[in-house]
Amino acid sequence: YLTEDERVECVRVARQTIPRNRLLIAGSAMESTRATINLTQRMATAGADIAIVVTPNYYKARMTAAAMEHHYKQVADASPIPTMLYNVPANTAYELPAQAAINLAAHPNIIGMKESGGDVTKVGFMVSETRGIDFQIVAGSAGFLLAALSVGAVGGVVALANIASRKLAQMVEAFHKNDLTQAREIQLPLIDANYAITSRFNVPGLKAAMEMLGYYGGPVRSPMLPLTDEEKAALRKTLVKAGIMK
Repeated sequence: YLTEDERVECVRVARQTIPRNRLLIAGSAMESTRATINLTQRMATAGADIAIVVTPNYYKARMTAAAMEHHYKQVADASPIPTMLYNVPANTAYELPAQAAINLAAHPNIIGMKESGGDVTKVGFMVSETRGIDFQIVAGSAGFLLAALSVGAVGGVVALANIASRKLAQMVEAFHKNDLTQAREIQLPLIDANYAITSRFNVPGLKAAMEMLGYYGGPVRSPMLPLTDEEKAALRKTLVKAGIMK
């Protein structure tokens, strides 16, 4: 819901705070290839380390695998910073085919993918088929983060980290220590909480949850509406059950 200028300004301001040894990944996708290239270049100038590019989707009938590969290769060729693929069919109603992602992984300036579809089999297949290539896959949702790690994802870019980063970090640490029992104990209660602030209540829910935990969530932009009191009560109950708040 941000204008292009606002998107660039967010990255510019964030870069002033984020240390240089931490990656700043900026979303630079537009519907056309030319506009995506332009915004990607602007994001690089603003200080982004990596550009993440969600699939174009408005004209779905023509968004073939060949069209997607052509689009991403053009963006990667023109980008002064590394790029990532981003598949989020729940929002775009378009699924980037696994084989297209595998083919794109060979491009030297495409270094990874955020996979938010939730198909762990697909994640495992892409990991298997890109072995030996400098290409990493991250889970796009905390709801299946542990499952994705188990088949080769290297981490996650997840909304729930805005309110439960410590728990998520503990889960990843437990996984890397081969303590799957502990990792599973952390993951399971977070599934419903993640659903609440993504699918069920979406952005208004995440903002409300941040406010409940003492952060700044802020208002939502129209056409979205803030949560009702009844929805806030339901969200609070879910967060308490997940151990995110008391």
